[in-house]
Amino acid sequence: MNPRKKVDLKLIIIGALGVGKTSLLHQYVHKTFYEDYQTTLGASILSKIIILDDTTLKLQIWDTGGQERFRSMVSTFYKGSDGCILAFDVTDLESFEALDTWRGDVLAKMIPMEPSYPMVVLGNKIDLADRQVPQEVAQGWCKEKDIPYFEVSAKNDINVVQAFEMLASRALSRYRSVLENYLTDSIKLSPEDQPRSRCC
Repeated sequence: MNPRKKVDLKLIIIGALGVGKTSLLHQYVHKTFYEDYQTTLGASILSKIIILDDTTLKLQIWDTGGQERFRSMVSTFYKGSDGCILAFDVTDLESFEALDTWRGDVLAKMIPMEPSYPMVVLGNKIDLADRQVPQEVAQGWCKEKDIPYFEVSAKNDINVVQAFEMLASRALSRYRSVLENYLTDSIKLSPEDQPRSRCC
């Protein structure tokens, strides 16, 4: 694919309340960090254009609210997504333990449920000292589920670009394989498929 060819990808970032989803997104898209973000209600969307593998990608990234009361509403945003970031806070064990639920929510909305759906896990706030989730524990959970893991800091811009671009790369690969399958599975009429004329 060449850079003039543009691919639109919808990515979502999910996880418990307060893990830094909005901070991660703003660090990636705008290279900014603020200490006092408001809680995201429902979802907000930011876009970023990048070039990856000679292809121009327009990433539409949906930042979703992590509050329990928004969970059913947020899950409607999963539909049509090309990839997902699961975020947790390394200083908050509960946010890590909730990853199974968040992952399950996403996979339940994929039709059909597909193991190839691209995901990455981000352990945020590694700049803070009071860590509750050891790196080995998070890596073990991800390895078991075959999901790439990144230790990140939205505040200090550590591994943020690498994590988002790994997801974008996986989403692009999936997009290409879906497109190839669609093109090769399209209906082919062979002589035996053609209706036979009947004499009356």
